[in-house]
Amino acid sequence: MLDLPHVRSALSEHYDLTPSPEVAEAMADTYARMARVVTPPDWAIYAPYVKAINALKKERNAVILGHNYMTPEIFHGVSDYVGDSLQIAMKAQEVDAEVIVQAGVHFMAETTKILCPEKTVLMPDMEAGCSLAESITAGGIDEMRAKYPGAPVVTYVNTTAEVKAASDICCTSSNALQIVNAMESDTVIMTPDQFLAQNVANQSHKNVVYWPGSCIVHEQYTAKDLRDFREWNPGTRLIAHPECPPDVVEEADFSGSTSGIIKYVTDEKPQKAMLITECSMASNIADELPEVDFVGPCNMCPYMKKISLEKILWVLHTGENEVLVDPEVGAKARASVQAMIDMSRKLGL
Repeated sequence: MLDLPHVRSALSEHYDLTPSPEVAEAMADTYARMARVVTPPDWAIYAPYVKAINALKKERNAVILGHNYMTPEIFHGVSDYVGDSLQIAMKAQEVDAEVIVQAGVHFMAETTKILCPEKTVLMPDMEAGCSLAESITAGGIDEMRAKYPGAPVVTYVNTTAEVKAASDICCTSSNALQIVNAMESDTVIMTPDQFLAQNVANQSHKNVVYWPGSCIVHEQYTAKDLRDFREWNPGTRLIAHPECPPDVVEEADFSGSTSGIIKYVTDEKPQKAMLITECSMASNIADELPEVDFVGPCNMCPYMKKISLEKILWVLHTGENEVLVDPEVGAKARASVQAMIDMSRKLGL
């Protein structure tokens, strides 16, 4: 666990991180991308960190990969590339930087290291885990294979390197249905998200069997929540992530991955929209879609919210929190992730 008082003291010796309206004003173009959801006083606090991080990236030949669930000051302020798990995984292979900072959770940093074993991958907070990734082990994959002999294992990228290594191919929420349908076997094992698997099964001709894991953010939503919200806010477009339970997805007007949600809202531009997913999704696209009123409750991922500007600056400054993957495990996991990337490209995803 990071000693934050020490971190703040040490950083203050090297960088001027005092809240500054002047620095905030000088970075007005950056602020414009988040002004709808970040107040001017908060931006005056964030701006010195954003300035320091962006300067240090150049010195370290580093890039920051930001997931869609990052807070706006990270997503818009310091991330060089943003997207869902598939987009980030593919981008990790393309960047020529020596250092990659993963603004996301630990399994994402592992995936980046798996795909880029020669690069230094830094994690701002090693405790930024994932309830879904922690729900299964490689032993769980062995159990499923024993129960369904010969069935291929399609594993969600929200898993550890060891679980990926024990699988045949990975998937994300954006390509899960297409990956499953592309498998030659009539029966397909999906791990570890039971709700994603059930939602895929509802659209697939395959016999999809699954591991009983779930995401602490998306499992909390209920179909009754959506029906109640429709009654309170008629005309609101309800847009759900496929990690939500099937009855929630059925109740929604649209269901898609984080990138799918962004595309839907951008194309449709509903007057009012409620995103049935992690809180930062709406915040990160609000300024690009001023005509859309993002309303309603959301559920926050406590793991994603462990990542902060302060922690990003610290690992860039010190080189601490390097993510390492056993080479043998990494090679097997890389085959599963690469199979997903190759299949996605083949299918035009």
